[in-house]
Amino acid sequence: MECVFCRILNGEIPCFKLYEDEHIIAILDISQATRGHTLLIAKEHYKNLYDINEDVAANIFRQVPKIANAIKRAFNPIGLNVIINTEKPLQTVFHFHLHLIPRYHHDGVDIDFINNQGNTSHATYLEIQEKIQAELK
Repeated sequence: MECVFCRILNGEIPCFKLYEDEHIIAILDISQATRGHTLLIAKEHYKNLYDINEDVAANIFRQVPKIANAIKRAFNPIGLNVIINTEKPLQTVFHFHLHLIPRYHHDGVDIDFINNQGNTSHATYLEIQEKIQAELK
């Protein structure tokens, strides 16, 4: 199956383009989870966050404040979620992109995190810290 984002970038599929430079394109998400839901898509094909390098990340994230603030000025949301789905369970298009999802009162979007504060022992935090730090070397 062909990559839908590559097809959009090649002009084969129409989109609602908001911004474009040599590294990224920003378009309205066709699902519009909320009004102004925007995707920032890398122009080069990378499967997901695990596959990009620092330069690709910098090129995308450099434009996040500009586009987020444009959405804020346009729609005055109460907040905004920045989401990158990588592999399971939520990645559906395997071409690196991030979502800017403006949030509004009673918008029906359920993005929630379980608060496990107090449920994790000090020893467990140290074990997790050690494992990740070992992989950063």
